[in-house]
Amino acid sequence: MQTLAQLCLFASDKYSNKPAFAMFNDGEICRQITYTQMGNRARQIGMFLRKIGVENGGRVLLLSENCPEWPLAYFGIALAGAVSVPLLTGFSIEQIHNITNHCETSIICASRTMLEKLTETGSLEDGSASAFSNIPLVIIDSITGNDYSPEISVVLNGVEKRVSLQPVKECINYSQQNPDALATIIYTSGTQGNNKGVMLSSKNLISSALSTLAFGKLYPRDVLLSVLPLAHSYECSIGFLAPVISGSSITYLGRPPSPTVLLCAVGILRPTVMVTVPLLIEKIYRNSIAPKLQNNMLYRFAPTRQIAIWFAGRKLISALGGRIRIFGIGGAPLSPEVEKFLHRAGFPYTIGYGLTETAPLVAGNSPRRFTFGSGIAAPESVMIRIAKTGINADEGEIQVKGPNVMLGYYKDEERTAEMFTSDGWLRTGDLGRVNKKGKLFIRGRLKALILSPSGENIYPEEIEGLLGSSQLVEEVLVYSGEKGELIALVKLSEAAKAAVGVIEHKLEDLRTWVNKKLAAFSRLSRIDIKKEPFEKTPTMKIKRYLYL
Repeated sequence: MQTLAQLCLFASDKYSNKPAFAMFNDGEICRQITYTQMGNRARQIGMFLRKIGVENGGRVLLLSENCPEWPLAYFGIALAGAVSVPLLTGFSIEQIHNITNHCETSIICASRTMLEKLTETGSLEDGSASAFSNIPLVIIDSITGNDYSPEISVVLNGVEKRVSLQPVKECINYSQQNPDALATIIYTSGTQGNNKGVMLSSKNLISSALSTLAFGKLYPRDVLLSVLPLAHSYECSIGFLAPVISGSSITYLGRPPSPTVLLCAVGILRPTVMVTVPLLIEKIYRNSIAPKLQNNMLYRFAPTRQIAIWFAGRKLISALGGRIRIFGIGGAPLSPEVEKFLHRAGFPYTIGYGLTETAPLVAGNSPRRFTFGSGIAAPESVMIRIAKTGINADEGEIQVKGPNVMLGYYKDEERTAEMFTSDGWLRTGDLGRVNKKGKLFIRGRLKALILSPSGENIYPEEIEGLLGSSQLVEEVLVYSGEKGELIALVKLSEAAKAAVGVIEHKLEDLRTWVNKKLAAFSRLSRIDIKKEPFEKTPTMKIKRYLYL
């Protein structure tokens, strides 16, 4: 099981009639697919892609919202010996057009919803059409019929037609034989605004998925609820490939994961595992848990405070369906206040750190098996070192080496060279330190670091964490003004908006409270209000480059 194609066939044979994927829509579970059906459909799709012109190493764009057909197409592309190029559905038609040209796409696999986006005309910046009329479009969620004689819709030269997929017994398994060969290209949209095509091999992806299982083992009985986009490496490796290796079942949401949609889904599905970003659990804590705790008499009285926190943790598990045993959090820093509650409440959370360039896992921990504030650790296959930057004696840039490290950036040798040291270590661009026990502690992005007028180092993420602990603040960004003064730009919460006429006073009190907790050189000069939400990455990190 060294390639994506081999993983698909292995899981199909081993877990056979166990449920693999399903959709949750309008309160019901639908479009269920077993592992046997996964293997059959993926092979049929792979053979069909070969039939319409995909060659070994050819680029196949995958553009779809999360659905059971996404993994079928992903594995089908691998079985065809091609390279998948999964795109986030939030990309503009201009970005999709540019990526299509950049990676020389030969085929596009898209959902019916995304097909409408692809066939829009006159929407490019130069006013030209963007119909992709010369590229075959395979509609991945259009498969009908039984396992032996299914049909699928394909758009050729602008005309949609139904075609038959070959029976499984006639399918030839074209698979990537070399685990080190290019398997997928993921185009990132990061906090620094540098869109890049990250080249990942099967070895990169599968090693990252296996490392995930070292921190929290999954079983065929596990039920996962997927809420993050599959086109992101975080959800693809940890929320998709790791469960497939383990024979777990995955259900996708038919609507965006709003609180109402989530509560309905978890109540019916009762998931045992979820993988998400900090923003989700932080909103639940600040909107539902913290206000009730403040009014709880047990919480107000110091000797019984822990009892109130423990009961709040039980209610949180109950609100998530009652069966959660692993709640993975990654993609962005978790608020220390929220993590402290989760830890004291005995909630089974686990924190991971990584980046797209490492497929993505670099370090993590196991639920219930670590001490709060004790840092995270790299899996056995991954090495971490700290390159001193002259900032502080015990910290520097986190650098990584291991089977999870990317092949490079597609068609960009210059930027690839910049990402690696002369001795082959990947530069993460993150600041951190490693203690004597090998535990990693992360301080923030190197590029986000602010140098004070007097030469001290200021970590804006730490100040943002303090501000974010207030019920007045929904989102926050700290930056340096023209004169070197520190400014916090905040989007107010609904609770703050209700404080009409006194919000400025409350924000000034918040600034005073935060400044008392900071060194003199890190103190805020003012807090400004932002009316609209910040633009964010798929893992809900604010795109800093847009506001600095």
